Amino acid sequence: MMHFLVRRAIQLVSVLLVMSIVVFSFTLMLPGDVTVSILGEAATESERAALREVLGLDKPIAVQYLNWLGEVVSGNFGTSLKTGEPILDMLATRLPATLELTLLAVAVSLIVGVPTGIIAALNRNRWPDTLISAVAMSSVAVPYFLFGILLIMLFSVTLRWLPPSGYVPFFADPIGNLRSMVMPTLTLGLAQAALVTRQTRAALIGVMSQDFVRTARAKGAGEARVVLFHALRHTMIAVVTVVSLQMGALIGGAVVTETIFSLPGLGRMIVDGTFERDFPVVQGAVLVVVVGVILVNLLTDLSYLILDRRIKA
Repeated sequence: MMHFLVRRAIQLVSVLLVMSIVVFSFTLMLPGDVTVSILGEAATESERAALREVLGLDKPIAVQYLNWLGEVVSGNFGTSLKTGEPILDMLATRLPATLELTLLAVAVSLIVGVPTGIIAALNRNRWPDTLISAVAMSSVAVPYFLFGILLIMLFSVTLRWLPPSGYVPFFADPIGNLRSMVMPTLTLGLAQAALVTRQTRAALIGVMSQDFVRTARAKGAGEARVVLFHALRHTMIAVVTVVSLQMGALIGGAVVTETIFSLPGLGRMIVDGTFERDFPVVQGAVLVVVVGVILVNLLTDLSYLILDRRIKA
């Protein structure tokens, strides 16, 4: 196990180094001049040149990257060009909302997707399977922003049950927090639930035809026990895989969802930083997202060892 962890750690550090180059390069390619965003259109060229020198933007790109990487490795993500606020403080403030939204969305996708996938697999080519597959395909086809707007129209405008936007910290008001997170969670989670449903169905159909399932039935095990205690464990490997692979899509969906519902998360932070040409903010937020996705993939690899003892580290 230790050898596996060391090998994976080396691979993840390499991936993180490559992604840091990509993140830094792409933020520099964003259109617009950060000095204009800070000083305004009325600033003279000499004033802009002086600001570029202060910010280190007059140095070669390779030097800028190495300076930035050195600061990040030492734990200093810099400060916002727009507000002067330390980026670490901004991340600490924004991360809880995104983390809560992502975890709730994953929970919804599993709670909805796994049971419906099981039902579809056990009723293969019958009307429950057809209905569930049709709903799943429709859910995948609906964009996040459209589904979010429809939920606002239903629960906020028509029924007036939930606030249309805003965020309440959980420890400040647990009930208010849950009410503010219902629609964002459904917007992000139900689309992922459709993918989990289809993957669970496909995996379970394949597992149910294997020899160990027939052996369990021959020994007199009931259908519920065969599915829940024998087949489902092997099916969960495919489910865990699709959830981990969709983590990037979840983060991308969080950008849209947080914007629609005015959630103060990393997605909204990236959008605001992009519009304001606040490159250090965008770089810091995206890098944290990349680290999160990499850690999820590491946990996924570890879960394989638990779900299937035949897999060797």
